[in-house]
Amino acid sequence: MSRTYEGLSFDPYGDLPGFKEPMTSRDAAIAMRREAANIRALVFAAISAAGPGGLSADEVALKLNRSVLSVRPRLTELGPKHLDKIEKTGKRRTNLSGMYAAVWRERL
Repeated sequence: MSRTYEGLSFDPYGDLPGFKEPMTSRDAAIAMRREAANIRALVFAAISAAGPGGLSADEVALKLNRSVLSVRPRLTELGPKHLDKIEKTGKRRTNLSGMYAAVWRERL
């Protein structure tokens, strides 16, 4: 479902950052619009370069010297429910918090 604000269309986690509520979430989506596209391209390039072994969100963030909080939404946008450019490998690796995280690779 596409949402609009001031003439701008936002698809929930599609090509543009989505938002869930009409105030702070929407404002953050608008502020991140241009940067999200740039980060999404960097995230995809890192995952693609990693080959079939893929990368977790924390590993992508480390490679890009970015916060994992800016990387995770880009994985959702690139994933099978939206842009369908990446997929989970079926493997998990330990992240910085000690928990297990999904590993992503370029869609085969």
